[in-house]
Amino acid sequence: MADHRDTSFDVRRLGGFTFIAALTFFALYVPIAVLVVFAFNAGESISDWQGLSMKWFAIAVTDARVIDAAVRSMVIAVSAGIIATAAATLAAIATTRTAPYRGLSAKYAFINLPLMVPEIVTGVALLIFFSRLKIWTGYSGLGYLIAAHAAFCIPFAYLPIRARLENMDDTLERAAADLYATPLRAFRHVTLPLLWPGIIAGFMLAFVISLDDVVITEFVKSGGQDTLPTYMLGQIRRGTTPALNAISTIFLLFSVLAVTIMFLADGKRSKDQ
Repeated sequence: MADHRDTSFDVRRLGGFTFIAALTFFALYVPIAVLVVFAFNAGESISDWQGLSMKWFAIAVTDARVIDAAVRSMVIAVSAGIIATAAATLAAIATTRTAPYRGLSAKYAFINLPLMVPEIVTGVALLIFFSRLKIWTGYSGLGYLIAAHAAFCIPFAYLPIRARLENMDDTLERAAADLYATPLRAFRHVTLPLLWPGIIAGFMLAFVISLDDVVITEFVKSGGQDTLPTYMLGQIRRGTTPALNAISTIFLLFSVLAVTIMFLADGKRSKDQ
């Protein structure tokens, strides 16, 4: 009798897989859980539980400095995410919807180079570059922070968009060309709707990276341009209170909500198609 046992490799069958997976999730999420729990601590300690209270959330949402930093962070992250995603989309199309040629791999590596360069190096380079621009132009607004964030977010947005393009069948695009659609109309009515999930994923990744950045922001920002991460870093240097836990918890809930909405919207779009 033939042996019909499944011989395909499955990592879940390896010994200790469940234990290692559980240990990994424990290491990832227990510190976050502790942070959230102590955001509700009635006392000022972040390690000694003194009762349940919402006062730190009230302090966080009514602090003008926190609100100002949070709004600035959102403006920078959204603006940088849009710019980075638009540039990454064009770069992904240019490096996938073309016949292979000498130098294409080098361009791909060049686009992704910021992922390998230490962030401190990028921060110093942007500091030198923008400091000269500030002297020449006399402008010291948020434009520099938006440009800096958009620059280092491009490769993060590029990767999911390129991956989506590489996995897309170009039959419909060829059919549109055969029906005399211009390249712009074919992109608008065929490529863009199919590419949309990759664009959303690229934007969300760029948005989160920008929202979370500290190093480059510290180098590029001018006086009075604290984002929420740099504001929280400054507060930690003065002494940690559960107010920082409350701010972190609010942003954690915001991130989870944003990802959930995007996931549900992408699932609904996939069903509609």
